Amino acid sequence: MGASADNGLKIVVVGGFGVGKTTMVRSVSEIRPLNTEETMTQAGAAFDDISEVRGKSATTVAFDFGRISLDARNVLYLFGAPGQERFWFLWDRLFSGTLGAVVLVDTRRIDDSWYAIDRLEHHGTPFIVACNDFGGPEHSPEAVREALDLDPRVPLVSCDARSRESSKQVLITLVEHLRARYGGHAAPPRQEFV
Repeated sequence: MGASADNGLKIVVVGGFGVGKTTMVRSVSEIRPLNTEETMTQAGAAFDDISEVRGKSATTVAFDFGRISLDARNVLYLFGAPGQERFWFLWDRLFSGTLGAVVLVDTRRIDDSWYAIDRLEHHGTPFIVACNDFGGPEHSPEAVREALDLDPRVPLVSCDARSRESSKQVLITLVEHLRARYGGHAAPPRQEFV
């Protein structure tokens, strides 16, 4: 943080295994992100089902960290949580002091999103849902909302986590949602599927 920055805002990116959390933090961070990715081995095969994430060769084992300077006094800290069940014990610690969260979803494996949404609701952490584009079949916002049983006030957007601009728009949506929530106004759901 620069000498004049005095307000750190913490955002967590959560979701299932292989949905693009590390990719999103990398694409949007202004610094070289800290990540704890390790090569996947045969030993982990008993724990991590990679049948739905072909080609994945590394996995986050603690968290990813990135930073974005919003202005001279405000800095956004991004934490990407590991997606596998065996690392979920870390989530409660990562949620501590969190302003809000992005739930990153692969609509081909929507069931992998339940735990993230459940934990955020349990902690009372405001969140948005971003559907990462993996080139699979397209689903309407209504179908995704219904499958996830989302509150109508939770914004739902589409994104490409590899794109800096797309990831930035996801974070802007979250910040707008938080501002509306903490500003005492109801936040209308955003549905920007393109």
